[in-house]
Amino acid sequence: MPDEEGPLLEVSGVVKRFTGVLALDRVSLELAPGEVHALVGENGAGKSTLIKVITGVYRPDEGTMRLAGRPAEFAGPLEAQRAGIQAVHQEIGLVPALSVARNLLLGREPRRRFGTLDVGRMHREAGEILASYGIDVDVRRPLRSLGVGVQQMVALARAVSVDARVVVMDEPTSSLEPREVETLFGVVRRLRERAVSVIYVSHRLDELYRICDGVTVLRDGRVVHQGPLAELDRLRLVSLMLGRPVADVRQGGVTRFSGGHDAARETPVVEASGLTRRHVLDDVSVAIRPGEVVGLGGLLGAGRTETAKAIAGALPLDGGRVTVAGTPLRRGSAAAAIRAGVALLPEDRKAEGVIGTLSVRENIALAALPRLSRAGLVSEARIDRIVDTFMRRLRIKAAGPHQRVAELSGGNQQKVLLARWLATEPKILLLDEPTRGIDVGAKAEVQALIDELAEDGLGVLLISADLEELVEGSDRVVVLKDGAVVGELSGGDLTEERVMTTIADAGGGTP
Repeated sequence: MPDEEGPLLEVSGVVKRFTGVLALDRVSLELAPGEVHALVGENGAGKSTLIKVITGVYRPDEGTMRLAGRPAEFAGPLEAQRAGIQAVHQEIGLVPALSVARNLLLGREPRRRFGTLDVGRMHREAGEILASYGIDVDVRRPLRSLGVGVQQMVALARAVSVDARVVVMDEPTSSLEPREVETLFGVVRRLRERAVSVIYVSHRLDELYRICDGVTVLRDGRVVHQGPLAELDRLRLVSLMLGRPVADVRQGGVTRFSGGHDAARETPVVEASGLTRRHVLDDVSVAIRPGEVVGLGGLLGAGRTETAKAIAGALPLDGGRVTVAGTPLRRGSAAAAIRAGVALLPEDRKAEGVIGTLSVRENIALAALPRLSRAGLVSEARIDRIVDTFMRRLRIKAAGPHQRVAELSGGNQQKVLLARWLATEPKILLLDEPTRGIDVGAKAEVQALIDELAEDGLGVLLISADLEELVEGSDRVVVLKDGAVVGELSGGDLTEERVMTTIADAGGGTP
C-alpha cells in the first residue's frame, strides 16, 4: 500500500478545451508515493487528455499540477520526463528500425572517452536491464522483428529503468500474453516498493482489482468517483463508467454477444486451405460460412494475425490458396482480396488502420472510393450519404465528419475503421482484436454490431486475446499453436477451459 505521507502528484481543477469540446472539466487527482492508481472511464471520458496534461503533451487551460509539493508546469513531454514522469503507451512509441538495445538506451547510450558509442557495453547493459524484468531477447535484433507483446515489454523496461517518480501505464497489457502480464505485475510491485507511483489505465477489470490501490472514474470529462478500489465492486464500477443503473449493467451480462448463428447449411463464403509460410504458418486451413463467426484461438505468436493477413492477401505465402464465393484469389494480392469482398481490421489500428491526420469522412470513404467514382470523378454527395449513414449506424462520437481521426477516442477510431470496411460492402470481415483497448461501453457496441453483421449474413473471423469474448462471440473456434491448427471446438466443447487445454495438450507444451 502507498506510504502515509503527502501526495507525490497533485492535479487540481484542470480544465482542457478543444474546438467545440470541453475535454476536462475541473478534474482533480492525488497520487501518494508508491500508490498504484486506476484511471478508468469510457473512451471519450477524458482519460487520454488527462494523461497528456500530466505528461506534458498538453498544457491545461485552467488548474494546476504539483510534483513532490512543487509547482509543475511542463513545456513539453521532455520536461515532464526530466522531472521524473514517464509514460508507457498502448501504441509503442519506439523506433522499429533500431535494435532493441538502442531503443532501450536511446538518448543515454554508453560512450567511450572520445564520444563514440560503446556498442559492447550498450548490449551488455540492455541485456541486464531486460533480464531483470524477465525478458529474454537478443538485444541486437531490430525492434520491428519482435512480436508486439515483446515490444511492449521493451517500452515498459525503458520507461521504468530511468529515474522515474511517476509512471503512467496506458493499456500496458493489451498486447501481452498471460506470462508477460505476470512479469508486468512484478515490475509494478517493484515500483511500489521503491515508492514510485503508477497511474494505471486498463479496460480489463480483473487487472485493476489485482494491482491497484485507488481509482478515479471519469465520465464526460468530469470526475464521478474517487476512492479506494477495494471499496467499489465491479458492477458499481461499470455502472459509474457508463452512467447507467447497476440493475441495467447486471442485466446486460459480461459481453453483448447474443449467441449462435444459424449457418450450418450454408456453403462457405471463404475457404483458406493449406496456408503455409516458413516459420510462420504450417498448413493452416479454415472455412467461414455466411452468417457465421469463426474464432481463432491461441497465444501470441500462434499465427492468428498471420492467418488473417494471409486470407486478406497481406502476407506472402509459400503455399496454400484462398477462395471467396468459390473464386480463387491471386495469392499475395491485397487489392484482389478487397475487390472480392475481403475486409481486414488490423490489430494495430494506429499503425495499420486509421490515418490520424485525415478526417473521419476521409477515413471512412478511403476504401470505397473506387465504388463511389464514375469515369474517375468522385461523387461528393454519395460520400456524404455513406459517411452520414455509418456515423449514425455505428454511433461514432465526433464533433462532425470533418474532425481529425487522431482527436477521437480509441473506441471511436475503431468504429471509423470498421465503417471504412463496411462501406465496401464486404462478404467476409476479418477482425483482429476488434475491442482491444476500448472501454466497456464501446466494447459492448462493437460486440453487438458483430452479432448484427453475422445475422445479416456476413462471414466473420474473430481474433481476440480475451478468451471470454472469443468463446461468447464465436460459433466455432479454430485453435492454433506455433503456426499450426491443433484443434477445433464448437457446441458444448466451446469453453475457455477447453481452448486452454487444447493449446496446452498440443505437442505437450504449456500455455
